[in-house]
Amino acid sequence: MSRTLSLLLILTTINSCSVFKPIPQPRTEFRGFWVATVVNIDWPKNGNDSVEKQKTDFLEILDFYQNLNFNTAIVQIRTAGDAFYKSENAPWSRFLTGTEGEVSTSKSTLLKWMIDQTHNRGMEFHAWLNPYRATFDLKTEVLSEIHDYNLHPDWMLKYGKKYYYDPGLPEVQQKMIAVIDEVVSNYDVDAIHFDDYFYPYRIQGEVFQDSISYYNCALPNQNLEDWRRSNIDSLIKKSHDIIKARKPWVQFGVSPFGVWKNKSSDPKGSDTKAGQTTYEDLYADPLLWIEKGWLDYLIPQVYWSMELPVASHRKIVDWWSSQSQNTNLYIGNGPYKIRNNSDTAWDNKKELPNQISYSREKNVVQGNAFFSAKSLMNDNVDVVKYLKRKYYKEPSLPPVSKLAVPKAKSFTVQQSIRKSNDAITLKFNDRESIRYVMVYPSGKNEKATYPLKKLITKVSVENGQEVSLPFKILGKRKYVALTFIDFYGRESEPIIVHLNETN
Repeated sequence: MSRTLSLLLILTTINSCSVFKPIPQPRTEFRGFWVATVVNIDWPKNGNDSVEKQKTDFLEILDFYQNLNFNTAIVQIRTAGDAFYKSENAPWSRFLTGTEGEVSTSKSTLLKWMIDQTHNRGMEFHAWLNPYRATFDLKTEVLSEIHDYNLHPDWMLKYGKKYYYDPGLPEVQQKMIAVIDEVVSNYDVDAIHFDDYFYPYRIQGEVFQDSISYYNCALPNQNLEDWRRSNIDSLIKKSHDIIKARKPWVQFGVSPFGVWKNKSSDPKGSDTKAGQTTYEDLYADPLLWIEKGWLDYLIPQVYWSMELPVASHRKIVDWWSSQSQNTNLYIGNGPYKIRNNSDTAWDNKKELPNQISYSREKNVVQGNAFFSAKSLMNDNVDVVKYLKRKYYKEPSLPPVSKLAVPKAKSFTVQQSIRKSNDAITLKFNDRESIRYVMVYPSGKNEKATYPLKKLITKVSVENGQEVSLPFKILGKRKYVALTFIDFYGRESEPIIVHLNETN
């Protein structure tokens, strides 16, 4: 009897431990969060706020997600024909400055500061642009005199309660490419990012009045639907081409609506009953884009719960996983729905964690992005704690794009190491190639560093030339392993540094 009880106690202990067994942490995983700026959803809280308050609020977002070990900020810098930076192509956004077209000197360099602060925390900065939404409402009197609505009224189409650029006009495409060129050329962004707004979501009883541009621009025998899709295809290809021509390491990603097509309209579609689809209603065909090699990554917006009958998160992730082998695939999740949706599945604190688990079960899925930034910051503390403890306990590196320029798996970095009383300083000879220094605990020989894990710190090489590693960060260690991340996100082989014998 006592032996049986002892055995039961042992088994109970083993089972209890297995429940709380840490989930393996991927060494590379995309962990993104969208910072929506349109109508001040996430940031800034008010366009009239001082630059000091706007900076404080932005750092609060970065620090929250850094603590959660996320690695990518997707920040909206063009919301509706405007700009969050000094631009020759658009007026200053009223969501940043309070009055469209006006800016104080203190805010004129804010975007560069935001990018630097993001990089200083070891995160990538993806510049999120909305290409075709021209206004957020019909209050056109608030628009700047240099807004395209006023400069090029022939580009505008009213649909519902907004104005849109006409995607079928070659001049509009040219303008969008100029916007991208300006951002990539002038700012140290890691990616250009489009959301799901191409042609607008269909409004029952209304017609998108692009018949004139269709008549003038369509190919012979090309129907309206195929012509519209060809316009979006052209924008995607031209965007990819200009990005890679300017800075080939800058990535290009798109976050389409989660359902490409329902199976009811196409046997190749997903087993869903979505009211609108990416292909048929928004005239976007991401499957073509990844087939052609125009995208570094895709983040379908799969904002539904795991078992929702009309659009199951599980089924949609399965579908994209079977379609996206030619690009990096991440899944967009909707924490904004937690305890705030008619679908009661979101009342369960494990709904979002279960979605993360399911993504990790799919070899082709390489990470997740959360919409939107504020969703986890003010409420749902229990969900955040659970995510941190079980899924995001350790840092992770963003995946390398499949389009990255080929380079040997092992690359060396020419550098010199100098020691002072309070820090180690690395100076690089190849100043153009290094973005981050990674610091890991290590033994005295290289074999002791494998597998590299338990990252101590990830330090941005701001000027591409040198970086200091303070001893207060390195701790009381004899050895550390250093690796170097280049602008494509690739990691070098480690070097071992003896902290007491550096010269």
